[in-house]
Amino acid sequence: MSTPLSPTVVSAFTPTGALRASINLGNPILAGRDAATGEPVGVSIDLARAFADRLGVAVELVVFEKAAASVDAVRNDKADIGFFAIDPARSEGLRFTAPYVLIEGSYLVPAGSAIRDNDEVDRDGQRIAVGSGSAYDLFLTREIRQARIVRVQGAQGVMECLRAGQAEVAAGIRQVLEAEAARDAGLRLLPGRFMVIQQAMGTPASRGPEAAAALAAFVEEMKASGFVADALARHRIQGASVAPAGGLPA
Repeated sequence: MSTPLSPTVVSAFTPTGALRASINLGNPILAGRDAATGEPVGVSIDLARAFADRLGVAVELVVFEKAAASVDAVRNDKADIGFFAIDPARSEGLRFTAPYVLIEGSYLVPAGSAIRDNDEVDRDGQRIAVGSGSAYDLFLTREIRQARIVRVQGAQGVMECLRAGQAEVAAGIRQVLEAEAARDAGLRLLPGRFMVIQQAMGTPASRGPEAAAALAAFVEEMKASGFVADALARHRIQGASVAPAGGLPA
C-alpha cells in the first residue's frame, strides 16, 4: 500500500492547483493521439493521471510535438512533471527518477547501402539524420566522431531526409524504424541497437528533494505493481520493456 503524500509534497507539485504534465507526442512508444477523439493517449498519460490521483488533484496535459520543447516546459516551470529520456545534457534544472521503460535506438539505411553493422555508421562522408533535441541527437552528438549529424524536425523529418538522399542513415526508435522497413522494401534496419533509451519521469529541481523523492518512489511502485507493464500491453506497445527496479540491470 502506498504511503500518503504530505501536504508539502502535494503543494510542491501543484503551484497552480492542478498537476501540469508535459507530454511529448514525438515518442509514439509513450504518447499519441486517439484516432477517434484526437485526445492524447498512451503510457505517459496513464502515469500522469495516476500521479495526479495520488496527489488528489486534477491533471492538465501540456502537449508538445518534440522532446526538447517538452523538457523546456518542465525546466522553466511551465509544467510540474514530464516524461523524458535520461541524458546528462538535460540534467540542469531537472530531477529525474529511475527509468520506468527501456527503449532501443537503432539505425535505418537504404536497402542498397553498403553499411551492414552499427560499427560502420560512424565513417567520414556519411550523414546521420536525427530528430533535433531528441535522446538520439544528444547521445550521437557525444559519440559520433567522423560522420555528420543532420538534425531535422521529428521522426517524419528523419524519414523524409533519408528518402530524399540527404542522409545515408536514419537514427530513431527501433520499433518505428522497424515498421518503416516493413512497409518499404527500399529500406533496411541494421541489426541490434546503438543505444538503450532510459525513459523516466522528471520534475523541476526547484520543487525540492522531498518532491523528487516522492516522484521516484511513485515510479518504482508503478513498475513493481505491474502498472507500467499493463499500460504497455493496453496501448499495444512493442519494442519497449519495463525497466528493472532502480534502473538498468547491472
